[in-house]
Amino acid sequence: MSERKVLNKYFPPDFDPSLIPRRKGPKNSQQVVRLMAPFSMRCNTCGEYIYKGKKFNARKETVEGEDYYGIKIFRFYIKCTLCSAEITFKTDPKNTDYTAEHGASRNFEPWREEKEVEEEDRLAKLEEEENNPMKALENRQVDSKREMDILDALQDIRARNARNERIGQGVDILERLGEEHMEPEDDERRRQEEEDERLVREVFSKVPVASSSRSPSGEGEAEVEEEHAVVTLKRKAGDIEPDLQSLLPEATRAMISATAKSVKAQAAGAKKNSSKSLGIKLVKKPKIKT
Repeated sequence: MSERKVLNKYFPPDFDPSLIPRRKGPKNSQQVVRLMAPFSMRCNTCGEYIYKGKKFNARKETVEGEDYYGIKIFRFYIKCTLCSAEITFKTDPKNTDYTAEHGASRNFEPWREEKEVEEEDRLAKLEEEENNPMKALENRQVDSKREMDILDALQDIRARNARNERIGQGVDILERLGEEHMEPEDDERRRQEEEDERLVREVFSKVPVASSSRSPSGEGEAEVEEEHAVVTLKRKAGDIEPDLQSLLPEATRAMISATAKSVKAQAAGAKKNSSKSLGIKLVKKPKIKT
């Protein structure tokens, strides 16, 4: 029996789907579907009760000329389990339910009870307000407070929408919200990191790399002006990391050493001047011969 459960069917090499004739059926043809009774009902012919959830083989069709805000309404045909009388019911998108149409009456309709309860509450409220003026005043205050809360919420929504519309295209909203809630310490840290990154880029962009090229005519070597480039080092994992100064040209290393000496000299001079300003005299201790 396994050969009957395959999903792929054989198509011959000369198969042409355009040669298959199209079936022409009626525009609103009925379909046979399997469904369960959406509500408990009673047959109007024999009085048989049909409980909710009983399964039927029903015919389904689209109701012509009826819809609810563009939503189609479907009609279902079933037969009574006792007398085989035809029973029809339709979908009700307004109440998200079903309505009995012909052949049976529904035992319980929830929306009718809701309407009755609402009407009873409204009549009781009117009667209480007629007998008690203070209660009427309290009800009016509650209604006015509810209206004010609704207006405030609506105003907040409008202000938020207007603020979102003013944000330019291409700007991430989450980034702006993060900047608004950013603490001063985070802002200072981010600014310091940006300055450090800028300083590093400036230092490495000023490292000269000397290069020479031969003239096309072959008469001699022509010196090329020094170009500013960033030194990039590629090494394998596990290698010993070389010194950065060993990778620089001779002129650059001399310039760096001269700069370091000048900085040390300035620091020593500043220390000496500070000691003189404080009235401290430095005396060299003589060596004791033993």
